[in-house]
Amino acid sequence: MRYAMQVLYIGKNYLGSQIQTDEPTIQGELEKAISTLIKKRQIRTYFSGRTDKGVNSKGQTVHFDLDEPIVASEFVYHLNEILPPDISVDNLRKVSQDFHAQKSAKKRHYVYEFVNRKYKSAFDGDLLRVKYDIDMERMQKALNYLIGEHDFSAFKSSGTQNPSTVCTIYEAKAEKVGDRVFINIIGNRFLYNMIRAIVGTLLEIEGHNLSAERMKEVLDSCDRKRAGQNVSPYGLTLLEVIYGDKA
Repeated sequence: MRYAMQVLYIGKNYLGSQIQTDEPTIQGELEKAISTLIKKRQIRTYFSGRTDKGVNSKGQTVHFDLDEPIVASEFVYHLNEILPPDISVDNLRKVSQDFHAQKSAKKRHYVYEFVNRKYKSAFDGDLLRVKYDIDMERMQKALNYLIGEHDFSAFKSSGTQNPSTVCTIYEAKAEKVGDRVFINIIGNRFLYNMIRAIVGTLLEIEGHNLSAERMKEVLDSCDRKRAGQNVSPYGLTLLEVIYGDKA
């Protein structure tokens, strides 16, 4: 039987979502907790996608197979009691055998949050603080150039393993609430550090008072050297993975 669930986590203390080394990862902690709960030596989980070190999730989807049926509410309760305090699960449900957390996904929704204020606050946490004024209209205009299917080579890091650099962005919006700025981006897939490079380019435009068209120039160049630096991962959160009927 195949099950899927959402995994929520604060990524600060983990190398990333995917098992890579002996350092703690989200997948490693999750598989260890499930194995403990069902008293099975090893369990394999499949994530909807990989998040990097420091990136958070409120909607990472994971699937796994079990030989015996489970009671969802009890499984979630006991699993959350075993997991570290910065990882939790919810929305456990049985899915069809052809459902795959990664391959069945249609869209992924990320948000990047930063503080736009000159002075620090004890409650800023790990969020990036941008001290200069932000022109939200210009920022939105720059984001609009990303909508559609494009080659995003200019925003990929050297660690990108997938040779395909073409992605489709369905929505890209900038919003300011008080002194917090939120960059929401929905796409079919994302390259390694792509969103952090996009936000870095937005801040380069704002910091140097450049035109919004600078974003299009960078995108069309397919040259990583033309884009801004990767911003801190701590403000980046995977909000939702969107599926079709199979979910």
